[in-house]
Amino acid sequence: MSTPAPHPLDTVFAALADPTRRAILTMLLEDDMAVTDVAEPFAMSLAAISKHLAVLAEAGLITQEKRGRVKWCKLEPDALRAASVWMQGFGQFDPVDLDAFERFLETELGDGGVS
Repeated sequence: MSTPAPHPLDTVFAALADPTRRAILTMLLEDDMAVTDVAEPFAMSLAAISKHLAVLAEAGLITQEKRGRVKWCKLEPDALRAASVWMQGFGQFDPVDLDAFERFLETELGDGGVS
């Protein structure tokens, strides 16, 4: 029996779970970058950075394009749209007003219940 393919959101959130990959995305906010330039600030091999870039590309968060001898990385911000819409669904709940909750408890429980 084969396992089902992961939901696209699973792939995006898995890619975003790693701090190195999040840092790479932040760098790519500025402009497209060559793979060697992406790798420069990190204390890891070019092969390790390439694996991180492959995960980001698989999630659709970046695209890679060869220009001459140089491989360039480009941020694909629309790839975060589905994740953003999903997360905004949790924003429909009103934030808890802790002061009002404390006042309610004081009223209901009297002076002895809450300090």
